[in-house]
Amino acid sequence: MSIYVLVHGAWHGGWCWRKTANALRQMGHDVYTPTLTGLGERSHLLAPSNDLSLNIQDVQGVLRFEDLECVLLVGHSYGGMVITGVADRMPERVSGLVYVDAYVPQDGQSMLDLRPDRFNRQLLALVESRGDGWRMPPLSAGDFHVRKAEDRAWVDRRLTPMSMACYTERIRLSRTFAGRKVYIRGQFPNENFEEWHRAAEAGADWEAYRLEAGHDLMIDRPEELAALLGRIDIPSPC
Repeated sequence: MSIYVLVHGAWHGGWCWRKTANALRQMGHDVYTPTLTGLGERSHLLAPSNDLSLNIQDVQGVLRFEDLECVLLVGHSYGGMVITGVADRMPERVSGLVYVDAYVPQDGQSMLDLRPDRFNRQLLALVESRGDGWRMPPLSAGDFHVRKAEDRAWVDRRLTPMSMACYTERIRLSRTFAGRKVYIRGQFPNENFEEWHRAAEAGADWEAYRLEAGHDLMIDRPEELAALLGRIDIPSPC
């Protein structure tokens, strides 16, 4: 049995992991799917002050209050920022990091630093025109390359706005994570994610995998993603 904490990306919530989490539990693993402050069922807590540090604290709280150790942290997209921060702050509790089409930051980088300028310009224009200067209106499931129409409708009903501070805050890291690191890539054009996947393929301390899916791998291929996570699990106690 292993312990997984699955961390969603921007505009999503813990809901997006439902099928993947259920499949992992059927394999006998413990699985936690926290929703970050201000999103999903916690959208009533959305505020301009919500930032990356708060989201890192969200997941730290799960590890602390659930008494979790030897944890495999899995981050999707923006969730890669969060799991990187958690591992830096609680390295004694984290055994592995899995980046699922996720951002892999270095010290001092923000989400805006890691995204192409053209996407940032579009996002900032939306924040000004539809988000009162601080809310990021959600993209659509189509923007995430969700493949089935019924899945796109299901996702679109659940996406919620997010504070721009989550994208502007620069992460502060004090160490290099020494545990297991994995990158899982979907199948759609995105040079950022491709670059991290290539680096993982070439890195001696990384593993790299690919699934036939859009950006929301846990929506398009939930069982396949669970099976892959199950193969790279880290037994507890580790």
